[in-house]
Formats: sequence, structure tokens, C-alpha cells
Amino acid sequence: MKILLINHYAGSPKHGMEFRPYYLAREWVRMGHQVLVLAASYSHVRSTQPPGAGVEVIDGISYCWYRTPAYEGNGLGRVKNIWSFCRQVWGDADALAESFAPDAVIASSTYPMDVWVARRVARKAKAKLVYEVHDLWPLSPIELSGMSPRHPFAMLCQKAENDAYRDSDAVISMLPKVHEHMAAHGLDLKKLAIVPNGITLDEWATDAAEPLDAQIAAHIALQRAAGRRVIGYAGSHGLPNALDVLLDAAKLLKEAQVAFVLVGGGHERVRLEQRVRDEGIANVAMFGAIAKRQIPSLLAAFDIAYIGWQRTPIYRFGIAPNKLMDYMMARRPVLHSVEAGNDPVAEAGAGLTVKPEDARAVADGVLALIGRTPQDLAAMGERGRAFVLANHTYPVLAGRFLAALG
Repeated sequence: MKILLINHYAGSPKHGMEFRPYYLAREWVRMGHQVLVLAASYSHVRSTQPPGAGVEVIDGISYCWYRTPAYEGNGLGRVKNIWSFCRQVWGDADALAESFAPDAVIASSTYPMDVWVARRVARKAKAKLVYEVHDLWPLSPIELSGMSPRHPFAMLCQKAENDAYRDSDAVISMLPKVHEHMAAHGLDLKKLAIVPNGITLDEWATDAAEPLDAQIAAHIALQRAAGRRVIGYAGSHGLPNALDVLLDAAKLLKEAQVAFVLVGGGHERVRLEQRVRDEGIANVAMFGAIAKRQIPSLLAAFDIAYIGWQRTPIYRFGIAPNKLMDYMMARRPVLHSVEAGNDPVAEAGAGLTVKPEDARAVADGVLALIGRTPQDLAAMGERGRAFVLANHTYPVLAGRFLAALG
């Protein structure tokens, strides 16, 4: 097959997030398919931007970068960036249909308006149209950010979502509990397939991991020497990650033999560091983001891995966090603070789930887990890894994705 994947934010190991387009495309190339990824030259989630417009081949995947303006935050600058990308791909529809001649066109840009562009190319190429759902827009900005359903941007997103469900040959959702919502917006559920996030096995090969940053490794070694158990968090420091709750739990456990280690970047990191300093939370240490290849070494140094969420109705449709897959692949017992339509930790028996936005529940969860025997904790870790290997590796997911196209 020739697969045209439109993902505004697509990244790679060279550029940083988003990684899912790269991992799926790499597997499809390994299966013998040809993949062309269309992406914007500027994305707020990438750590390194491509130098500009043009075509670049990465591990057999062709990337076509469209030059788009830089932006900060979620204001007018981001809207201009989205408009620039969609307008340019729309203008290239004839050329893409004729020169690449895709068999499948996938709209996968988080926001739904790219489905109009993908539909235009698919119709000209007589290809299958696939709509991939990362988050439910406009419901996510409405419920998470308080956007009015009558806001022009929300109404535009709603029109695009409805059109996607009506016109797509297949709809792929990372979120597992979306059936009722999508049916209410016109989707024939026979078109729907669930393909969650996952991991790539080569990043977990014994010789793939890099040694952990020396400063972090020294800090963790010091905590262990003092007889403390290490509760770790690795990932973005944003409001959805509910890290204030973890800091509050750390304060409740100031007399316990535990140490909290938070590693990562994000909009909230500076504020959270200031909280730690101002409130004298001595059992918390924070470190900046590390290279992806160090993640296995970092997670191996944790006794318990923490992931938390805000309490919000949007999670009734399910969750598909990448960091949770990493935690489970690393055989870490997971403390999961969530209320959602699904719970991979509970499903796998890989740890303990507690209420979200409840510092006392998180603190009690820490105490409950460190009170378990080493054998119990090791068994949790093994169950988590087995669950990921069976359900969440990219060779499995890439095959499921293509099977859904019929």
C-alpha cells in the first residue's frame, strides 16, 4: 500500500514528539508499504524543528515539511499555524493524488479540521479516508479549558468532527470508550477500531538504554543509602498531570522513608519547583527532561512509578498515556491516581489505583505499596510488562491499524 499520513505535529527520534506517527509508519515500511508523512515545520511539542520546508527521509519514511509560522500558547498564533498547514496541503491535493497516488489517506493531527484536507486528497486519488482520533475535539477544549460550545473555533471543530464520522471509510481511536459519543455524532460504529498508544521494542533492548544522567543517578543513590524508597514521575509537567497533588502527598509523607523524584519539562515545571522551594518540601527533588534513551535507566531506578490525572469528565472516554506504557515495560509497580473509562493498571494488575486530586489517597497509596513484599511488587511489574507486550507494541498496533482498513 501507499499510505499518506497527515499529522501536523508528527515527529521522530531526531525531532522529538509526536512519536506515534513515526512508530506506526516505521512498522508499515517494515511490512513493505510506502509511507509519506505530511507535517508542519513548526510544532510546540517538538524539541527540535526541521530546518524548513522540504522532503526528508527518516528510517525509510518520507517526511514532507510544510513551512508554518512559529507560535506560543493556544492563541491566535497557533490558529494561524494550523491554517497555514491546512491551506498548503489543500493546495497540493492534486499533486499528492497524482504523484504519490495513495491507497489510504489518514487524517491524524489532533484537531479535526485536517479531515477536510485528507478527504480532498482521498477523493482525487480514489483512496480510503481514515480519521484517527487522539482527543475528542471540540469536547476536550470545551470541558478542559471552558471554551463555549458556541465559540467559532468550537463550532468549526464540531463541523469537522461530524464530517469525519460521516465521510471516513474507517475511524481509528486511541481512546477506548468513545462508542456512544461517536454514534451520537453520526458514526456508523462498524467503521470504528480502537488502536491505543504503545511502545517500540528496540528502545527496550538491553543495549539500547543510555546510562542515567549522573546528577539524577547520584541523588537516587543517596536516597537509597539513607534507606528511602524512591517514588518517581517521568514526563511532562503540565496541569493535566496533577503534580500539585503529588507534592501535597509528599508533604503528608515527610516523616516516611520515601523520596520523590520528578523528571521532565513542561509549562508547570518552574512553578512546581518554586512550590518545592517556598514550602520546604525536602523529600522532593526535581530534574529537567532527559534524553529518551535514558528513560529505561531512569525507570529502573524507581521503586514505584507515579502517574496522576485531574478529575474531569472528559476521561470517561478513556485514557491512553505513553508514559504508563513505559512504566509497565520497565516492570515498575504503578501508583495510578485516576477516574476514567478505562484503567490499564487495574486491568493488568500492575499496581494500585487511587482517587484523583486526593493527596491523602495518593499518600496512602504510597504507604500501601511500599508495605508490600518485594515479591508482590516484582509480580506487579511482571504483569504490567506482559500486558504491554501482548497489547501495546507497535508491530501489533500497526497491524491492527491496517486491518481496520479492510
